[in-house]
Amino acid sequence: MDFENAKKRIGELREQLNYHSRKYYIEDSPEIDDYEYDMLQRELVTLEKQFPELVSPDSPSLKVGGEASNLFQPVTHIVPLESLQDAFSFDEVIAFDKRVREAVGNVTYVVEPKIDGLSMALEYENGVFVRGSTRGDGVTGEDVTANLRTIKAIPEKIDCEYSQLEVRGEVYMPKDVFSSLVARQELNGEKPFKNPRNAAAGSMRQKDPKVTASRNLSIFIFNVQRYNGSELTGHNQSIDYLNSLGFNTIPFHNTFSSIDGVLKEIERIGNIRDDLPFDIDGAVIKVDSFEQRSVLGSTSKFPKWALAYKYPPEERQTILKDIEINVGRTGVLTPTAVFEPVFIAGSTVSRATLHNQDFIDSKGICLGDSVIIRKAGDIIPEVVRVESHAENSVPYKMPDICPSCGAKVIKEEDEAAVRCINPECPSQLLRILIHFCSRDAMDIEGLGEAVLEKLVENGFIKKPSDIYKLTPGQIMTMEGFKEKSAGNIIEAIEKSKSNDLSRLLFALGIRHIGQKAGKILADRFGSMQKIIEAGFEDFSSIDGFGQIMAQSIIDYFSLEQSIDEIKELEALGVNMTGEVKTVENNIFDGKVFVLTGTLPTMSRTQASELIESYGGKTSSSVSKKTDYVLAGEDAGSKLTKAQSLGITIISEEDLMNLISNGE
Repeated sequence: MDFENAKKRIGELREQLNYHSRKYYIEDSPEIDDYEYDMLQRELVTLEKQFPELVSPDSPSLKVGGEASNLFQPVTHIVPLESLQDAFSFDEVIAFDKRVREAVGNVTYVVEPKIDGLSMALEYENGVFVRGSTRGDGVTGEDVTANLRTIKAIPEKIDCEYSQLEVRGEVYMPKDVFSSLVARQELNGEKPFKNPRNAAAGSMRQKDPKVTASRNLSIFIFNVQRYNGSELTGHNQSIDYLNSLGFNTIPFHNTFSSIDGVLKEIERIGNIRDDLPFDIDGAVIKVDSFEQRSVLGSTSKFPKWALAYKYPPEERQTILKDIEINVGRTGVLTPTAVFEPVFIAGSTVSRATLHNQDFIDSKGICLGDSVIIRKAGDIIPEVVRVESHAENSVPYKMPDICPSCGAKVIKEEDEAAVRCINPECPSQLLRILIHFCSRDAMDIEGLGEAVLEKLVENGFIKKPSDIYKLTPGQIMTMEGFKEKSAGNIIEAIEKSKSNDLSRLLFALGIRHIGQKAGKILADRFGSMQKIIEAGFEDFSSIDGFGQIMAQSIIDYFSLEQSIDEIKELEALGVNMTGEVKTVENNIFDGKVFVLTGTLPTMSRTQASELIESYGGKTSSSVSKKTDYVLAGEDAGSKLTKAQSLGITIISEEDLMNLISNGE
């Protein structure tokens, strides 16, 4: 390749790698797998070696990993958390061994599995866990101490003779936990995590530690990062010491004095990787002696005393026999490939999601194609590419009607998904009922998910209006219910009939219409009938509404099933009018508030209602149009953005003072 072509290609590679690095490390939403990323990185390194004059300080080839996001407080690592040099062939491992022996002579290696997770540093002072942080770019990471405290495998206290000890480990999500999480996400119509590593990363970057705790993460500790002492002389010794302190250390590590032993161990780990309860993407070879490590040193990016051997993804070829359409709880139609069974990564698979029409189009998928299959993260089957088309094949197109109920489906401009919005669609029934009865909707106490599921199974409820036809006798036929408990549910159902129209609008589950939008509609039109009669312009002209929300309302009320359900609810006594809101005075007229964090005495909903009662408006995002940010405890990125824009920050007490002073 000549200089000009190399310059052009290097520019393309840097742009691609920076983009995919951000998707991987910051957004936890990779678009390519690790192997494809590694190959792009390797091509860049090769070209930069051939044309060293084209190397720049900001090249992705010189970066350790991701960068610290602004969600958490930055942490500067006293000892950098270096990356590892990758190898993809045994020849490269042998070359590594030759370089090491030329520098230090005889050597002992430690070989261990390379856990595919999120690298962390844990700091202990006088035996107490005080701080945990992500690797970030190797020099600056993120303080995620609160989230790390939710991981049971991390000891809060250790019996350690060092007053200061920092260890490095890998937070990961076990395979069975990941599979369960993806199943729940797909059931709820959410975009599932692509692999366990990104699930772990996404879980660690939650502002609410309760969310992290619910993900059942774990950690393997594999390194002593720093300590104030001199007793430790080698990696094996340090792992044994960490294990004695109660850390969940790397599951297995073996020592070898010959490179042949190292290569056999790499093969052995590769053969058992499918049977491990956690995901690995390679094997790590480390020089055991800390003294020899010191002699070998590091480059600007990785230590010269370690190497990561990466296993290539396993792929199989098969024939696509059919595409089935499944309707999820949120109405999204998901195509699933059905192919001739193939054994891959430890199990036989015959199905894989095709996500949506855009995915199908991008791969050029047709029925009867010969396709290449692999497992994302060695767990979730996926179609990688079409190897060849069958004779007379035609591109597959998603149906324009719902296979579950026969209603016409819609595809919104900003979405790849095709969606059924029929409120009576059987595939969506349970999800619709749970939402309808929830606290912020019709608030029917006693009708939780488990009870609703039983009512559906018994055939007592087939749509929300059937809730208002329930009898105590029907409820009492179900296990665990007697006259009093059944009567309590009927009483709660009756009470919900008098709810304000805004609650009913939210309860109906109209796409894009949340609590706030339901309240705006109820206040603007005053009755359900006037909303049904309104046109697109009537909705799109409302302050805070956009064309997508307006079209969503039009689509919903254009369905005959929706109108029939509204009429039935009304006939059963459900309120169809809004409460007339009166503004106490207009001291906040024209002012926009954004709420963030936990307030001392009020919920955000209560604070929003208070602000609006004085003529103010509330918004979910901070912009230059924001007048005040009402911030409570644990305020997040909204507070940071408000500070950068110079927006006035107020507390709950400040808000009450503004009201009492009438300004």
